[in-house]
Amino acid sequence: MSADQAQALQDWYPDDFSHCFGCGRLNAHGHQLKTRVEGEETVSLFRPSPEHMAVPGFVYGGLLASLLDCHGMATASAAALREAGHSVGEAPSPRYVTAMLHVDFVRPTPVGHVLEIRGRLEEFTSRKVKVSAWIMADGETTARASIVAVPMPEKMRERSHAERPPVIAPT
Repeated sequence: MSADQAQALQDWYPDDFSHCFGCGRLNAHGHQLKTRVEGEETVSLFRPSPEHMAVPGFVYGGLLASLLDCHGMATASAAALREAGHSVGEAPSPRYVTAMLHVDFVRPTPVGHVLEIRGRLEEFTSRKVKVSAWIMADGETTARASIVAVPMPEKMRERSHAERPPVIAPT
């Protein structure tokens, strides 16, 4: 099955944890990044809009870091599912949060191209997942990241359940 036919990990995050600006399916104002498993890698596609510009013609680096961050958390989720013997959609996608994100901006990322974000598992333990991820525009790598993801801490889960954010609909 190709990546565009596969189910997105974010579509299987529990509703209480689907409000992320970068990848939350319940946040209509966010990027709604969709990460799919493709063999040993994960892949997402994203088309930056003109408002994502840093200087004329080039994407804002903060957006690139955000895309790498969300993609890294989904890659960790995919690894946890695989470790438990599940495929995407057979069980809720476990939620991870960022413990470390290091981004190297390799070359300017042009606006007007669909960005391909890829990730790969580097190390998996029950306490942390190390992921590498990169962004390509028109076949050229423009940014790389080293990411450490950890399972969402219980305190965050408790607070999230207590505050239960509403579905953020477009205005």
